Amino acid sequence: MAKQHALFSRRLPPITARRLAALLLCLSLLALAFIALLTSAVPLSPSLAAHDRRIAVPRASLSNLSPLRQTANTPPPRQGDDHGRDDHEYAGSSWSVDSRWLSVPFSSSLTQDSRRVVLPPLRQRQPIYCYYDTTVSESRDETEAEKELLLTWRRAWWASGFRPVVLNEAVAKRNPRYAELRRLDSDDHVRKDLTRWLAWETMGGGLMAHYTLLPTLPDDPTLSSFRRGQLPNLMRWQALGDAFFAGRNESISAAIRQAMEPAGLSLLETSMSDLPGDLFELGNAPASLASYTPAILRKKYGKVAESFEQSRAHGLRSLNRLINTHLHISWQNQFPNGIEVLKPRPEHTTEMISSALKLAQQLASCSDSPMPSTCPPNQPDCRPCVATAPMRVTTPSRYLNSSLIFSIGTVPHPWTLALLDNMRESFNVSWIRRESSRDPWLTVVTQALLGTGVSGARRIMSLKEAVAREHVESNSLWLAAEKDDPRDLDWFFGFAVPERGMDPGRSESPVPADRLRESKAEPDTLHNGPVASEKDLAKEAPLLERAQHVLTRTGTTEEIKLRASLEAWNMADTEVWRNRRRPTSAEPLA
Repeated sequence: MAKQHALFSRRLPPITARRLAALLLCLSLLALAFIALLTSAVPLSPSLAAHDRRIAVPRASLSNLSPLRQTANTPPPRQGDDHGRDDHEYAGSSWSVDSRWLSVPFSSSLTQDSRRVVLPPLRQRQPIYCYYDTTVSESRDETEAEKELLLTWRRAWWASGFRPVVLNEAVAKRNPRYAELRRLDSDDHVRKDLTRWLAWETMGGGLMAHYTLLPTLPDDPTLSSFRRGQLPNLMRWQALGDAFFAGRNESISAAIRQAMEPAGLSLLETSMSDLPGDLFELGNAPASLASYTPAILRKKYGKVAESFEQSRAHGLRSLNRLINTHLHISWQNQFPNGIEVLKPRPEHTTEMISSALKLAQQLASCSDSPMPSTCPPNQPDCRPCVATAPMRVTTPSRYLNSSLIFSIGTVPHPWTLALLDNMRESFNVSWIRRESSRDPWLTVVTQALLGTGVSGARRIMSLKEAVAREHVESNSLWLAAEKDDPRDLDWFFGFAVPERGMDPGRSESPVPADRLRESKAEPDTLHNGPVASEKDLAKEAPLLERAQHVLTRTGTTEEIKLRASLEAWNMADTEVWRNRRRPTSAEPLA
């Protein structure tokens, strides 16, 4: 006899095969309904909604579903105007400033906005002042030549991390002591130097230098401390005379007050440096500073000194060319292993890196100089620029982050790289999902740093440091592939970049013909990737223009939706591209 089941003392009907099947069907339908209810509560990613979630999103973008994730952070405040900037290098971009910029690989984790990138706060530049006497009667040619020299001075100090400011008598007139200065019975040289100090005091102290004193070396402990705002009470350097001072405003005021008293005024012969030594801290001249005083010109650069005898305007222009050349030579000497123009996908990106390669050839060439074989006065053992043996320029695929190499990277948008690398004008979601690889640009660029088998999040953290960290900004430059070169590169490097690059031709020593053919048949694949054929080169330019057109479009067209899907598929490459479209510092002075 079959066993009888009961529930709450009530007999249950026997469970037959038909009833068991019906029960299982009901449970299955209930489970499916429950799953559908849960999934409908999770919103689709805006980047993928247009294509019905047919692309798998990297795990980092699914952090919203993790029960262990941190609570959402309030989006950091915006810095600057997203659309009203004159410099088109940053036009249309959107960014936030947050000290936690290096705590997460993807900016959207902090901003909750896939279009905004998180950047580090811009460092505050310490001012350095130079006094320019506008009361001296000069010819128009002399005035223009002196302004050109002042521009060279400002560029050099800006590239060294400071904020150069040119003062004049109008600034000194705002000082309450100026009226007292006008009543003093003093020599013209002393009066002019006191006017310079009054203008310096009006600005609140800091650094003050002549426009013939310029920094040529980046790593100097004295200048590094000044960049951090660590100033002495009042300091001058014995070998520099009155060309360089550093001090706090209280000490500057005390020195001016003593100098304008009768006892102090009698001690001044030419400048404030004639005051007693107990007012100043004396130090050895920083090794990074090059001084071009008339005495140094006569001793080391006789040809330039003689040009002043022809006319002052001619001498100033000759001096300006000499200084610019020395700044260029000093920069070249910092990178003995040459310049590397990154070409991570070398088969079809020749046109994409053409601007970067042209810039590298310009940097490797020699500036025009009245005395080309000379060195800066503070670097007598430098290697002068020689046109027959310029800096080495190579196009490797991987970034090394070496202090001996200057690297120029061209960062493409995933759309740009997809068109060029595959030599096609369009693609669809199926191609993205089935045929394209994820983050191809970043994977190749960071392979020398991180090797293989590393996640995109780790790679992007490594390259973020290279793009934005202060200690590596001086040995690398990152350009957007879809933009023209920035107009202020002279301010970045600290000298006027030559307009004409080096001749790519090379003279070779005589060798047997068979060996010569053999050496030319072996390309330098370690330092230079393959060169595209003429046929492919003709296709690259139109594809690059098409990519630029797509990236500037807005709205909800199919291309815009497809671009969003490609960005979601290449989140790391997109993050690096957006990080590149940022200001590296405050705007240079006009």
